[in-house]
Amino acid sequence: MFFLWLYMFYSCAGSCAGLTTRGSPAPPRILTPGEGSIVEEQRASPDGPSPPISSFFNGSGTKRLPQAIIIGVKKGGTRALLEFLRVHPDVRAVGAEPHFFDRNYERGLAWYRDLMPRTLEGQITMEKTPSYFVTKEAPARISSMSKGTKLIVVVRDPVTRAISDYTQTLSKKPDIPTFESLTFKNRTTGLIDTSWSAIQIGIYAKHLENWLLYFPIGQILFVSGERLISDPAGELGRVQDFLGLKRIITDKHFYFNKTKGFPCLKKAEGSSKPHCLGKTKGRTHPDIDQEVVQRLRDFYRPFNMKFYQMTGQDFGWD
Repeated sequence: MFFLWLYMFYSCAGSCAGLTTRGSPAPPRILTPGEGSIVEEQRASPDGPSPPISSFFNGSGTKRLPQAIIIGVKKGGTRALLEFLRVHPDVRAVGAEPHFFDRNYERGLAWYRDLMPRTLEGQITMEKTPSYFVTKEAPARISSMSKGTKLIVVVRDPVTRAISDYTQTLSKKPDIPTFESLTFKNRTTGLIDTSWSAIQIGIYAKHLENWLLYFPIGQILFVSGERLISDPAGELGRVQDFLGLKRIITDKHFYFNKTKGFPCLKKAEGSSKPHCLGKTKGRTHPDIDQEVVQRLRDFYRPFNMKFYQMTGQDFGWD
């Protein structure tokens, strides 16, 4: 019996110690002042441990300031783009528009960060607020947050965009003046009223000049609102490449809804059911005097040409 006990003791001496080393957590390291926490060190290191699978189920993760922002433009297709992007497992986005860099900047970055969804390592935090593109202070403010922020602008034929903008306002305020009367300062002379926001937003070249004071052109992606309808998978491919994401969103995610006149998702984020944008999207435009439409096309043409030169893309609006 004694020899059996002695054999077990020497056999366990090496292997049991190994089990203790592998199975027991390492003792906590005492940090010196200014060293920071172990968690912070792990987050900062690209070789740090991956988050546990339980992170997906218990709502853990980190709230981060956005690495990418859809900054415009209103009635260009920003909601569609965001909904399509949210299908990607590595994109986490705020649903509502934060309006931080135009209306809520005084609340501070901590307030802004708290609005963001929790993300795991490798996921991108995004938000969209289309009015940023025409807000003079927005470029400097976003640059101050992070000079590396990736910016996305969804643009659309400025004449069609203006009519769509007016249609949205008309649905809320049926007693507003006609589109034609709002377009001109003086219809007799044909002077366009550029102070009307529906007209002003479409002068894309002017607004872009302000952004290029703070961001290089390569840090801004311009998405065609028209191609987002005719070829959603193609435009989403460009967006995924720009964001450094694997091309997961493809043709198989879309079907064309003939009633609405635009593509819809076969399966929305977190759902197994098809999803189309709400009834506020795809409204029928009122009939506009074609002479007024032509005058607007003439007005926008030089600005469009300059915008094509600045972006290196011909959007074919003329």
